[in-house]
Amino acid sequence: MQREEIIKRFEVSGGDPSAVRWSGQRGDHDLNPGMTPRNDLIPAAVLVPLVDRPGGLTIMLTQRTAHLNDHAGQIAFPGGRVELEDPSHLAAALREAEEEVGLPPDRVDVIGMLDPYIVRSGYRVTPVVGFVNPPFEVKADPFEVADIFEVPLTFVLNTDNHETDSRTHDGVERTFYVLPFEDRYIWGATAGMLVNLSEVLAGQ
Repeated sequence: MQREEIIKRFEVSGGDPSAVRWSGQRGDHDLNPGMTPRNDLIPAAVLVPLVDRPGGLTIMLTQRTAHLNDHAGQIAFPGGRVELEDPSHLAAALREAEEEVGLPPDRVDVIGMLDPYIVRSGYRVTPVVGFVNPPFEVKADPFEVADIFEVPLTFVLNTDNHETDSRTHDGVERTFYVLPFEDRYIWGATAGMLVNLSEVLAGQ
């Protein structure tokens, strides 16, 4: 899928990168009927970085360090809480991407947002989508990020790669999306947001 096609998909809803759109709200509850999202949600934002490589678009992801309190060791987009000094979710996503992986905001062309995603741990995450224009050099924050890698966009767009899995937590079985990529296990909120991205780019 080409850059121009992706921009057109986001323009369908008006092209305003400051507005959240599409179906309204996603979350861990999507695959778990009867699961009620919490009301006391912490606002957060992530950057969904579409890297414009000569061989095709890729998506930059991180692997979180194992000692973190939230989502330790999991694969995630660069991002975090919206702080009081952040004027918007967009600003928070760009700030967090610079802090976590050293990505300068001026290398990112924001084109829109996906649906907010409610995470069971108590966050309401706004995914900000943007093209990342090489050249740039990534530098992982050693406290938060254990690894930085990229996944081809074609892999994410192939619905054959959208799987589900389940685990039992506190005696309750929870089902979630999984996108296994090589030796990586992309699951949970990150996988759910990638499925959302795939649906948007497919025109659903």
